[in-house]
Amino acid sequence: MPATYTLAVRSRFFDITRVVDSADQLPTAARYLEDGLLLLDGGRIVSLTSWHEGQALLHDETTALDYRDRLIVPGFVDTHIHYPQTEMVAAFGEQLLEWLDRYTFPTESRYHCAQHAASMSAFFLQQLLSNGTTSALVFGTVHPQSVDALFAAAAQLGMRLIAGKVMMDRHAPPALTETPEESYRQTRQLIQRWHNHGRLSYALTPRFVPTSSPELLEKVQQLRAEFPDTWLHTHLSENQQEVAWVKSLYPQHAGYLDVYHHYHLTGRRSLFAHCLHLEDAEWNCLKETDSAIAFCPTSNLFLGSGLFDLQTCWNKGVRLGVGTDIGAGTTFNMLETLGEAYKVGQLRGYRLTACEAFYHATLGGARALDLDSMIGNFNPGKEADFVVLDPAVTPLQQLRHGNSHDIWEQLFVLMTLGDDRNIAATWVNGSCVWQRQPVSACG
Repeated sequence: MPATYTLAVRSRFFDITRVVDSADQLPTAARYLEDGLLLLDGGRIVSLTSWHEGQALLHDETTALDYRDRLIVPGFVDTHIHYPQTEMVAAFGEQLLEWLDRYTFPTESRYHCAQHAASMSAFFLQQLLSNGTTSALVFGTVHPQSVDALFAAAAQLGMRLIAGKVMMDRHAPPALTETPEESYRQTRQLIQRWHNHGRLSYALTPRFVPTSSPELLEKVQQLRAEFPDTWLHTHLSENQQEVAWVKSLYPQHAGYLDVYHHYHLTGRRSLFAHCLHLEDAEWNCLKETDSAIAFCPTSNLFLGSGLFDLQTCWNKGVRLGVGTDIGAGTTFNMLETLGEAYKVGQLRGYRLTACEAFYHATLGGARALDLDSMIGNFNPGKEADFVVLDPAVTPLQQLRHGNSHDIWEQLFVLMTLGDDRNIAATWVNGSCVWQRQPVSACG
């Protein structure tokens, strides 16, 4: 019988079909179709086949959207980003702790205004979509209205988004701190309002250990117990000065991660951004608890924080995604972010292939967020989030794309020379929500 579908898309396609345990397994899990047919049923994927094979599935009256001069990949998954910091990207001259005091806290103090939060939420989501990012794990500010605004805007677009309000009760300006009881109450209300609302989910979001008293972390633990299917999103071992500060604040604990672990904040839906200065016991704890890491290369380079250890992450078997980390990160664009990840690898003696890079930005990121059963590739039943790439939008890209020998070289050139100009269209939940120009149809 003919397949049940509502839309057909013809193009070149690339994805990773399954989760892997080592980088060496990635080429066998990769799928590339030079001329493929993607069938959608509303917001779900029905099938991805070659055009030759898939023509038999088409209804007689069907026309397919024609993206044959493009490359379609799964929507990018950004595993760590701060939406309020959009308006302070490229803030000069500081490392982490000074940067927070000088730039971040003053910027975030503006989000007590619901109108400002709504305006910046709309701008932020358009930046994600125009850069091909269809899912993200997002920091708000300490203000509940910052999260209300973001979730409301994302719901209108049908995006799969995880977000939460910052929880913070010390070592920050008075306008940005709260009592543990107030933090608990406001967070609980937000969870009840937004968690599992459509494609939206909630993340408990203590900023990091230095701004969290034991009493606040106890409240986070209480919420995690009350709502065990929520996420936990925070920072870990980004900066050596920060690590030393944590040890002075919590000397009774074995290390930075042990503070979170003590309050039962590690686990399958716990994601820790950065993780640049981990001790071996901390790597082991992340693995044993099935916690995940967000690798944020542009941010780590911009703030001079350090170089992430991809090889150890694979060796330890810790789940990993990529984060742009706006606004210490310098771009919303995942292609540019992957290019910087490659350079970080080079500086550590690790060769990050294009296949691995695109895995971390798609299915690997989905796995880090415990969403790989829903998004991340073109397997049947997955949610239909994808990005249409134009691989040659500049004369230099045209030259290099034209003389590339295979898809691996094309992908590497794309992540080395690519930027937002390479995003031709972004599809969320089976609908085109952003496009650079209209697309034609083919018979």
